[in-house]
Amino acid sequence: MILSLFQLTFSLAGLTSATNLVHYPPKLTNLNNLSFVLNGSGAPGIFTSSITPDSEYGIYNWCNMPHVRTREYQVPASDYTLKYIEIIQRHHKRTPYASNTFFKEDISWDCTGEGPVYYGKGTIGVTSDPTVVQWSAYTNPENPFTNSVGPGFVGSNCAFPQITTGGINDSYIHGADLRAVYAERLNLSTALDPNMFKIRVTSNPITSQVSGGLLHGLFPDSSDVAALIQADAFDSLSASYSCPVADSIFTAYTTGSVNWTEHLEDGAVLYEELDAVSGIAVNDTAGWHTSFDHYYDNLSAKQCDSKPLPCSVNDTSLCVNQSLADTVFRLGSYEYSYYYRDAFNSTLFGALSYGAWVLELVGHLKEQIEGTSEVKYFHNVAHDDSLGPLLGILQISEMVWPGMGSEIVFELYEKPSSSGSSNYFLRVLWGGQPMQTSLPLGTNSSGLLEMIPVEDFFDYVNNTIGTGPELFAACQG
Repeated sequence: MILSLFQLTFSLAGLTSATNLVHYPPKLTNLNNLSFVLNGSGAPGIFTSSITPDSEYGIYNWCNMPHVRTREYQVPASDYTLKYIEIIQRHHKRTPYASNTFFKEDISWDCTGEGPVYYGKGTIGVTSDPTVVQWSAYTNPENPFTNSVGPGFVGSNCAFPQITTGGINDSYIHGADLRAVYAERLNLSTALDPNMFKIRVTSNPITSQVSGGLLHGLFPDSSDVAALIQADAFDSLSASYSCPVADSIFTAYTTGSVNWTEHLEDGAVLYEELDAVSGIAVNDTAGWHTSFDHYYDNLSAKQCDSKPLPCSVNDTSLCVNQSLADTVFRLGSYEYSYYYRDAFNSTLFGALSYGAWVLELVGHLKEQIEGTSEVKYFHNVAHDDSLGPLLGILQISEMVWPGMGSEIVFELYEKPSSSGSSNYFLRVLWGGQPMQTSLPLGTNSSGLLEMIPVEDFFDYVNNTIGTGPELFAACQG
């Protein structure tokens, strides 16, 4: 891989003089092999259903990723006591984003009865139990600005995005599965105890929509829950805090790098086929040709919701067939692997852009070790571009696009030592199993994040991200 001078400068500069960031490349698979991505066949997993057969559970399912559940959960040795868990997950399946609906196509979305719920609530009197208000989007032909939105938006009663009924059902099952594994181990009641459990969301409403289903499964006897949220100006969960240096690094190895544009140029024929159906102009300025993200989102949302692939409204003989859709899905996976693992400065980007959340995680773990917090379970509902840089920081060995409901679980264990004191160990789960990374951590430096001394994780974070003031300074340049 040829690195630009700009990339080399940033990689050598690192975060600050106090950090020792090292990028360990991922393993080569069909996911990040451009030749296979362009010339191979098949989708890189399941894209048509939330259901994964038990015999195959653990494989990649974009519609509903594998998560911790009783059937596959690996119970540690009896001398390890679970003290605390922190989970970060992507929301569950949804409609496309509005920016991804600019298709001139024959597929519509109907969200009757499943619209987002928005209303205010007081603490006393008649305002303590207000009428539930559900949004139902609509368009009016008299509004001349309607044509400025995507054709898929016009005439639909969906909010783009919003979690679908299928996504809410998946959220509930996800919560119930987590309860089956952790309730007894952490002594969780059927009603939520805010002293023991916290849930956090982003300002995007879809994370709160998922939380409703998730919490119903986790705490079936609770119906009124407060979710934590940080302001967008400094939110670490959605990584919306200002970090100009991270932005510059990302631009340098994507739109500013031939290593990125190569797959776009090689995929020019694919764009011609897709554009013929969608009506997207070759010279569009909305990003349809700077990555395959827009097409990926539009097509995958349809297939996960059991909708057919689209045909052009101008020429019904022009349709997206399954082979073309599968190629788009392979290209999307390739792009995410490049974003967060394959690019030389991807670890540096992740450390800068998502380091604040990791520092908060470390703080939570230290509070448990010091005995200064009653919280036993902290759950975060976020997005793919939250899990992406976090997987980059953890340097997962095989990077995928985090599908719907993807989760990373941090389990903190206590184990008595021969001297009578306690040692603490960390296990990190991905897809319900210990995460395999490229890091020199774990038994024999295997990279498997299975009961590693928690101090080793703290040292890695300090070397990779640094302290809070160091991270803030590094972001500003």
